[in-house]
Amino acid sequence: MRELERDLPPTSARASVAIVGAGRLGVALADALRRAGYPVAGPLGRGADSSDADVVLLCVPDQQIAAAARVLRAGKLVGHCSGATGLAELAPHEAFSLHPLMTVTDQGAKFEGAGAAIAGTTERALAIARELAAVLGLRVVEIAERDRAAYHAAASIASNFLVTLEAAAERIASTVGVERALLAPLVRATVENWATLGPARALTGPVARGDEETVRRQRAEVATRAPELLELFDALTNSTRSLADREPAEALA
Repeated sequence: MRELERDLPPTSARASVAIVGAGRLGVALADALRRAGYPVAGPLGRGADSSDADVVLLCVPDQQIAAAARVLRAGKLVGHCSGATGLAELAPHEAFSLHPLMTVTDQGAKFEGAGAAIAGTTERALAIARELAAVLGLRVVEIAERDRAAYHAAASIASNFLVTLEAAAERIASTVGVERALLAPLVRATVENWATLGPARALTGPVARGDEETVRRQRAEVATRAPELLELFDALTNSTRSLADREPAEALA
């Protein structure tokens, strides 16, 4: 272990990190690592060689990772922040990945307490991924190469698809004069119930109660007011029935 520690980059107070990629995640990570005491270069534009940094973290689109890695000098620790991409794209560098399980908008992100998927081609690379995650306040889980796409699909459903779903709710609510702000507390409470209680006890509403007449009336209104959402409504209704049948819900409303 002591031999490994001698091979590690400097500790978090002294390590130099170059962030390549000036998108939302690159900006947010650069700001957070500076606050944690790292000397940070960037976020730099794609194609930067980051020659003076101990660690290079690529925050570029998945399709650009390999190209961004190729211009880097050999011998560096190089990481990417993709959830779905493996480490082969960073060859021949000693490589790691650090994917914060957190949505990042133009307003930034709060990383503390969020999850993070990590991986490394060596113990040293995995150690720096853990170190960076720790100073950001992230809770790490190691994801195997074969599992990365499934992990990222789960993240997309939990975050991206939730926004799509709420946009559908907002679309229908707008036809009766209900604004997004009135739906938001319901969404927050539902997510908190799911996180705390699990799906079986968090599931509420007419499908969970077996009230098919109300579901029929809802469907008719969706067909009239937002027919483009009818296929989505049917798919979600069927999935909710399956969930209710598999895990009978204790109705909370």
